[in-house]
Amino acid sequence: MNTTSPGAVRPSAPALPDHPVLRVPPAPPAVAAAYFAASLAFHADVSDVAAALNLGAGPGMTVLDCRSTAAWDQGHVPGAVHLPTALIPEQAARLLDPAVPVVAYCWGPGCDGATRAALALAGLGYQVKEMRGGFEYWVREGFDFETSGGTERRAPDPLTVPVGDGDCGC
Repeated sequence: MNTTSPGAVRPSAPALPDHPVLRVPPAPPAVAAAYFAASLAFHADVSDVAAALNLGAGPGMTVLDCRSTAAWDQGHVPGAVHLPTALIPEQAARLLDPAVPVVAYCWGPGCDGATRAALALAGLGYQVKEMRGGFEYWVREGFDFETSGGTERRAPDPLTVPVGDGDCGC
């Protein structure tokens, strides 16, 4: 099917066996749109979470740190709820409002802790997203974080956020 109407399914490009990227061709646009829309339903990035926490009317969500107590003490997102993944089944109902979406985070992109926490919460009936980048990118993007010793902030890493500009353009 070859059509130019908006939203129409078009055939994907042919596979190029010797091409490192196009060895497997891109998905048709409609399939790609569904995939990326679903991805945004499951994930939020640290910049969007930070912006939501700064909304005057409140964030409309609960941020959940699912790491250990030692990790929490080392640093966490201000206002986050601390609930280690292993304790979710027994403590979620006491700490979380089932009517409020939860955004879970763990250490960073190399850690599946937030994914496991999100799975546990979804299994209990919570609306949940995972914060991409985790605590690592929260700190690397230069947002305030709380430790057992008080509030800290590090300079933004120029590899994660444009220095001196609050808008990355994405």
